[in-house]
Amino acid sequence: MEILIHDSPEAGAKVAARVVRKIIQTKVNPVLGLATGGTPLRMYKELIKMNHAGELSLQNCTTFNLDEYGGLPPEDKRSYHYYMMSNLFDKIDINKDNVHLPQGNANDLREACREYEKQIKDAGGIDLQVLGIGANGHIGFNEPTGSFASRTWVKILSEQTIQDNSIYFDKLEEVPRHVVTMGIATIMESRHCMLLANGAKKADAIRRMIEGPVSASCPASILQMHQRVTIVLDDEASYLLTFKDHYKWVEKNKLDWQLY
Repeated sequence: MEILIHDSPEAGAKVAARVVRKIIQTKVNPVLGLATGGTPLRMYKELIKMNHAGELSLQNCTTFNLDEYGGLPPEDKRSYHYYMMSNLFDKIDINKDNVHLPQGNANDLREACREYEKQIKDAGGIDLQVLGIGANGHIGFNEPTGSFASRTWVKILSEQTIQDNSIYFDKLEEVPRHVVTMGIATIMESRHCMLLANGAKKADAIRRMIEGPVSASCPASILQMHQRVTIVLDDEASYLLTFKDHYKWVEKNKLDWQLY
């Protein structure tokens, strides 16, 4: 794992955007896996700035999002489809035909999940998968004790995740209980994963993910087994890490070609 710790979420977002830019600029037809929630927003704003400044084009990119709420149509302002359009895709030069999100309101959710997996395979797989992490260690919507071999499928949210996500809804009862999410095995097939986390609320999950045992009780810990993972943290999210000073030492002593 490559652990990058910065003083603020803003500084981390700039680094994360440079990681994305590096992937895009070194691939002919880059395939990006994207995440939603509060954490990636700053990174998306940085990518928009780069795009508008002429430093980065996403015209040749194909994207696949991690997840979507079950039962919400794309035009619902609480859907992740709406989130991605309003916070990124409508503000950059990407070809919307190459934008893919799980269909949370498909008539046949199981068939839609199988088709999503096929679309990822047909695109040649994901070059960079952007991830967040839940306070309980989930990635995508793969909750604790779920299978490490899982594929894109319909999942039931934990009570903690429902509570955490209720800030985006008027009432707790409005938060969908079901979601469509890429599975752990799908995520692990990405050639490079980048996980972003900010704030003290994520510190325990970060500690378990990086320094704890690989266990389904913390789904994100499976990333210890991935060949190429970049973790971008602010100081608050990293404060429980035993080897924090070592991670900072490694970052300071990188070779030029290892920098972003």
